Amino acid sequence: MTSTATVRTFTDITDPRTGEVYDRVPVATAEEVDAAVRTAADAFDGWRRLTPARRQDALLALADAIGARAVDLAEAECRNTGKEFTEVFEDEISSAIDTFRFMAGAARGAHGPAAGEYVEGHTSSLLREPVGVCVLIAPWNHPLGSAVDKLAPALATGNTVVLKPAETTPMTARILGEICADVLPPGVVTVVCGDRDTGRALVAHPVPALVSLTGSTRAGLEVTASAGVKRLHLELGGDAPAVVLADADLVRAADGIAEAAFYNAGQDCTAACRVLVAEEAYDRMVLLLADRAAKATVGPLNSRAHLDRVAAYLTGLPAHATVVAGGGPAKGPGFFFRPTVVAGVRQDDAIVQEEVFGPVLTVQSFTDEDHAVALANDVAYGLAASVWTRDGAAGARLAARIDAGTVWLNCHSVYATEMPHGGFKQSGYGKDLSTYALDAYTRVKHVMAAVD
Repeated sequence: MTSTATVRTFTDITDPRTGEVYDRVPVATAEEVDAAVRTAADAFDGWRRLTPARRQDALLALADAIGARAVDLAEAECRNTGKEFTEVFEDEISSAIDTFRFMAGAARGAHGPAAGEYVEGHTSSLLREPVGVCVLIAPWNHPLGSAVDKLAPALATGNTVVLKPAETTPMTARILGEICADVLPPGVVTVVCGDRDTGRALVAHPVPALVSLTGSTRAGLEVTASAGVKRLHLELGGDAPAVVLADADLVRAADGIAEAAFYNAGQDCTAACRVLVAEEAYDRMVLLLADRAAKATVGPLNSRAHLDRVAAYLTGLPAHATVVAGGGPAKGPGFFFRPTVVAGVRQDDAIVQEEVFGPVLTVQSFTDEDHAVALANDVAYGLAASVWTRDGAAGARLAARIDAGTVWLNCHSVYATEMPHGGFKQSGYGKDLSTYALDAYTRVKHVMAAVD
C-alpha cells in the first residue's frame, strides 16, 4: 500500500556570523497554509467589529508585550541576521514598539468626509472598512521591523493577518506570533513559516484580499503576476543616489554616506549606494569614502548565496572601474564582505544600474545640477535619495526633481514613524509608517440613502 501522508520538510537556520546551522524550522504544508488563511477569515468578522478604541487597547498591549520580551527578540534577531545586539535592542525593538503605539492611535482618527447631499433628496456618507485577510510577507534584511511595519496598520484598521517571514530569518516572527497569540483573539494573527513555494501558495490563495510584500523587485513582479485581483502593497528594491554638491561639507557627507552605505552590511533598500559628486569635489570625495570604508566594521551578509551574488559584481567589473577600498569577501568564518568603494564607473554599468544589496558604493562625477538629476533618476528604482549641500535653495530644487519617495537633505536613512516610507517606479507602491499606511489596508464604501 502506498502512503499518501505529507512528508514534513524543514529549513536549516544558519548563523551568518559563523556559517553554522543552529536550528531547523518546519516548512508549512499546503494544508497548513490553507488552514491559516481560513482561520484568519473566521476571525475577521469579530475583529473588524471591535471599536477602534478597543483595537487601540489591543495594540498598546502588544507594544507592552514586545517590550517585556525585548531581550528575547533582540537575541533571536541578532543570531538570525548577524546584527549587533545594541543596534537591535536600542533601535529596532524601540522602533517596533513605537510603531504599534502610533498605529494604535492613528486608526481612531482615520475618518472620511462628513455626510452630505450631493443628489437632491439623497444623503451620502462614506464608510472606511478593513479589506479582510491580509497576507504579509517580510524580508530577511529587517525581519522584525518590516513585519511590524505591516502588522501594526493592518491590525489597527480591523484586518486579520497571515504573516510569512523570509525563509532564512523566521526566528523573531515566531516569537512575535507567540506574543500575538497571548494578547489578541484567536486567529487574528497567524505566522506561517516556509519557502518561496509557501509564499506563492499564500499569494495565490483565493481568500486573502491583500498581499503586502517587502522584497526584491523580482519578487514583486512575481507577486503581481500571480495575485489576481488582490490589492497589493509592494516595498521593493532601491538603488539610492547620494548627490554631493561642490559646496557641501565633504567630511560630514562622507561620514553620513558611509554610515548609510555600510549599515546592516548594505542590506537595506535605502542604502546610499550611488555617490554622485560635483566634478571639482570628486577626487577629494573618493579619498574620504575610501578612508571611511577602510575603517568601517560591518556585519555579515545573509547567506553564502548572497555573499556570492555580491562578490560577482566585483569580479565582473569593467576595465574602466577602479576598486579603491575593499573589493571582496573577508577572511574567516561567516558571510562577511569588506566595505567597498568603486570609482570610475559609468551609468550603464551593472553595478550602477542594479541593486547590489551589500556594503558596496560607487562614485561618479557630474558637471551641473541637470547632469546630477539625470544620473540620479536614470535607474529603474525610486525609493530614496539624499542631497548634500550648504545651499538650501539648491537642496530644495534637487529634492523636487529627484524621482524618489524620500529625499534626505544633509542626512540619509533617518526615519520617523509619523512620516511615510515607500517608493516610485520599480521600487513599488504603497506606504509604510505614518497615517498614509492605513490607506493600503482600508477600503472606502459609499452609502447613499433616499430621503423621504
